[in-house]
Amino acid sequence: MEKTLFFIKPDAVERNLIGEVIRKVENSGFKINNLKMVRLRKAQAEEFYKIHKGKDFFEKLVEYVCAGLIVAMVLEKESAIKDLRELVGATDPAFAKKGSIRYDFGLDVTRNSCHASDSSKTAKDEILFFFPEKD
Repeated sequence: MEKTLFFIKPDAVERNLIGEVIRKVENSGFKINNLKMVRLRKAQAEEFYKIHKGKDFFEKLVEYVCAGLIVAMVLEKESAIKDLRELVGATDPAFAKKGSIRYDFGLDVTRNSCHASDSSKTAKDEILFFFPEKD
């Protein structure tokens, strides 16, 4: 079984979409291994998104992800990373595949409702970021 990190971003939490997003995840065969609701401080968000530091969208992304609660979870499934990235859809909801989470719930390229790890290394690091007591 492969593990990956997924989180529901503040826009979806504020619009009471947690249950609908989790339903899509579970209906796609993922098992939730761990889950928590948190609010990131600016320093935490900057650390989490450090690979984007220096890019024009970095500050906006950090500010946005700190603006409200997020729901972080560790998901398990064979080919979890690839399958979750497909389920999540393109970063910009305008280009996301119909039926994907971002197509269904995303508002724009920043407020796109969710985050999913993009590689096994990233998944391991991101899981430890949110769940240092686990794996």
